[in-house]
Amino acid sequence: MTSTSAIGAVAVLDDDLRRGMYWYVRRARRPVTRDEAAAEVGISRKLAAFHLDKLVDAGLLRARYEAVGARRRVGRAPKVYEPAETEVRVSIPERRYEVLAEILMSAVLSEGADETARDVAVRVATERGTALGAAERDLRKPGRLGPERALTLLQALLSGQGFEPGRPTPSCIRLHNCPFHPLAASAPELVCTLNHAYLSGILDGLGANSVEAVLAPAPGECCVELRPAADGRDRPDHPAPAPGSSAASA
Repeated sequence: MTSTSAIGAVAVLDDDLRRGMYWYVRRARRPVTRDEAAAEVGISRKLAAFHLDKLVDAGLLRARYEAVGARRRVGRAPKVYEPAETEVRVSIPERRYEVLAEILMSAVLSEGADETARDVAVRVATERGTALGAAERDLRKPGRLGPERALTLLQALLSGQGFEPGRPTPSCIRLHNCPFHPLAASAPELVCTLNHAYLSGILDGLGANSVEAVLAPAPGECCVELRPAADGRDRPDHPAPAPGSSAASA
């Protein structure tokens, strides 16, 4: 997307209704009808169509006609909307290059005599995540966290970090966006390792010992998912993935 079209996209999103529908379509992970988008923001179908088509014109959504649901209706298939593949450089989806840059810069400045560059980067990523999780715990004061409550708190926290967390099941959070993409495309193993360390640190700082961060690469998503600890008990810690672990770009 060019600078001009990116500015136009931002201008289109400078409207609460459009912005609400845009994020609804992104979170849905499936084609969304005009009726669904209208119900989400509480407006008429006709007005929703107007705003959705504005988002299409700006290159933020794409549209097509497709039958929806198990029962096929007579007549023309409804118009459905889904996110366009074009990335808007003004953080849609949100990117957190500065977090990764700060981790790597701190790693360079604090490298110990007995640490490799990779080791210190993982350590710093864990420390950054732990500090964030601890700050959230101080703010929320949640007490002891079971898996379901921990995942609910984490979903809200990670939304603000640009991970676009989703709950495919009550016991799992999938992270639909890698805030460090497209750097992950050029160094996927390193970025996924740092992501894992960062998220593991968040869990530790939050005191969410009933949940673990697991490497679970999937095309187009972050390589880490959050789920209850494998043995059903509180985990003692979160070891970083081994240097040879496979990781997918997101």
